[in-house]
Amino acid sequence: MEASTLSPDQRLEFITRNLQETLGEDKLKGLLQEGKDVNIYWGTATTGKPHVAYFVPMSKIADFLRAGCKVTILFADLHAYLDNMKAPWDLLAKRAEYYEHIIKAMLESIGVPLEKLNFVKGTDFQLSKEYTLDMYRLSSVATEHDAKKAGAEVVKQVTHPLLSGLLYPGLQALDEEYLKVDCQFGGVDQRKIFTFAEKCLPALGYAKRIHLMNPMVPGLTGTKMSSSEEDSKIDLLDDAGALKRKLKKAFCEPGNIENNGLLSFVKFVLFPLFGEKEFLIERPEQFGGNVSYKDFETLEQAFAKQEVHPGDLKGAVQRELNILLDPIRTKFQSPELKKLTNSAYPPPPSKKKTPGGKGASKGGAAPQNDELVPSRLDMRIGKVVAVEKHPDADTLFIEKIDVGEENPRTIVSGIANFVSLEEMQDRIVVVLCNLKPQKMRGVVSQGMLMCASTDEPKNVEPLDAPEGSAPGDRVFIEGYESGKADEELKPKKKVFEQLQADFKTSEDRVAMWKDSPFMTKLGLCKAPTLKNATVR
Repeated sequence: MEASTLSPDQRLEFITRNLQETLGEDKLKGLLQEGKDVNIYWGTATTGKPHVAYFVPMSKIADFLRAGCKVTILFADLHAYLDNMKAPWDLLAKRAEYYEHIIKAMLESIGVPLEKLNFVKGTDFQLSKEYTLDMYRLSSVATEHDAKKAGAEVVKQVTHPLLSGLLYPGLQALDEEYLKVDCQFGGVDQRKIFTFAEKCLPALGYAKRIHLMNPMVPGLTGTKMSSSEEDSKIDLLDDAGALKRKLKKAFCEPGNIENNGLLSFVKFVLFPLFGEKEFLIERPEQFGGNVSYKDFETLEQAFAKQEVHPGDLKGAVQRELNILLDPIRTKFQSPELKKLTNSAYPPPPSKKKTPGGKGASKGGAAPQNDELVPSRLDMRIGKVVAVEKHPDADTLFIEKIDVGEENPRTIVSGIANFVSLEEMQDRIVVVLCNLKPQKMRGVVSQGMLMCASTDEPKNVEPLDAPEGSAPGDRVFIEGYESGKADEELKPKKKVFEQLQADFKTSEDRVAMWKDSPFMTKLGLCKAPTLKNATVR
């Protein structure tokens, strides 16, 4: 159906369907009633590799175009740097170029005509004299408290935030004026930035804009799909085998429709794209045979009643995802785009192996995890659920620590002279989980509590996790997010010992490996007080 034949109410339905919230809906209705073109922009910071959850905003962009809107896509390269330097300055241009190619490939795979879209990079206009002056003007009307609060759900939150992270919400507000749009579209996690913009732009003499918000779609683990959490997301360039493996491990409890990433993907991506097409569940005759669903609500009810098995739902999502991903995979097989991918996201350096040589695996291939890289360490956030003094050693504590497994782990730590039992109880800590268990004065320790320590004066303190961290959250070294940890570190190979030689805290107390910080999806891991200390 052509947009010119749609009524204002029909256009509104396309614009707002599946949104969680709209700020300024009356203003939007007014624009549609007047028959005006509605200008919308969606921005994405060019940080980690986009994953399949990006199909959610892509699907909405298709809706906007169906409603006759003009759409601008902003590749927010400067934002990527300001957000705690998620994109290093020397990779900024390559990351933005990668995003442009991959986002365009996604849009083409769902049938969105690129000629109807306007593509812009942040640095194309955010470095102008006028924009810079407006940033100074905005800094005179916005408080530090408001800026920090606005970015709380989007910008990495740390104890002592860099000024760059506080600038982030202001840039996003000014983008609305400089892109000359009526609406900004984003996830509901950006709501505080949107309300910050509604407050600040009028103070500068600019119009308040409309804000359209998608719900946050759960990842495969039932939490937010994140570029830095390998198990929670499907990369757009994952092959069919990797897709199958990840979907097989995806959280999809029979009858459970809450935090179900697979159902959410069907609702927010597949059904909006299907049009008149039905969602087909393929299954053997002995299990009821194939069944089709015309709308998501019927499918959801069937799953809740356990009329649809999780395995069958996974098979259907896998089939449809492969249809969406195949054109993207094919496009990125070109030598130019392969080179771009490696330039934008350079892999960690690898050691060359001589086939059949010492350490080679069966068939002459080099064994996996043979490089000395920090991704081999299985570090996780833990919560101390119980702690007591070791009965046979005054300097040791015995802690029970929840690291996201069925049962807490027993960890023995030599911190009794530096931290009280009360300080340790319920504390959120960083734990190394893949050391070989060993006895410490008769008690088997199933990991290591990661601490900062100094010799002069002698002091030891457990590392602090970012606010909001939960047991089981992965701790990684920036730049080594995608590597796989060893099942167990072999003592003879001294992998931890060699890596630990470069563990330290910075002047800002951030735990580091060489020049790269310890991180979770929520931010940086730090020592409470110790600067330039050893971490072990």
